[in-house]
Amino acid sequence: MPEVYVAAGSNVEPHKHLARAARELAGAFPGARCSSWYRNRAVGFEGEDFINFVAGFSTEQPLEAVIAHLQAIEGLCGRTRTAPRWAPRSMDLDILLYGTQVLDTPAVRLPRPDLLKRAYMLGPLAELAPELIHPTAGASIGTLWRQFDQAAHPLIRVPSSDADEAAV
Repeated sequence: MPEVYVAAGSNVEPHKHLARAARELAGAFPGARCSSWYRNRAVGFEGEDFINFVAGFSTEQPLEAVIAHLQAIEGLCGRTRTAPRWAPRSMDLDILLYGTQVLDTPAVRLPRPDLLKRAYMLGPLAELAPELIHPTAGASIGTLWRQFDQAAHPLIRVPSSDADEAAV
């Protein structure tokens, strides 16, 4: 059964939408667990800071079904599929890893190419699965995070009182 890791982020009512996403992920994927929440600057545009976490879960569902669930959760959080790519988001759910699958299609690239470039993805993933071996980099997620230039891409942990609302 593949272990799936998903990045969640929002900069539009982020506490409300991330709490909802965490509950929905737990309902759709029993046993889902979430990293701590982290605040970081918007990437690719000027805007409010994002709050992000990474969720992990095991599932027998095929990749297409997982994607459909994630898109449905985004919709429940107010995201429209027609929103511009580099703009504020009520919810953004991105699959980082689907087991050890390596895939490069117009619709899906796995592992997610920017996983090793984005602190808000790699840091929370390292918190959840530090021993996990990245399928193409060949190193553990924890090692990749320690080698990452964390000072250039600061993450600010959201106080646990805020994150506790979304614990799954």
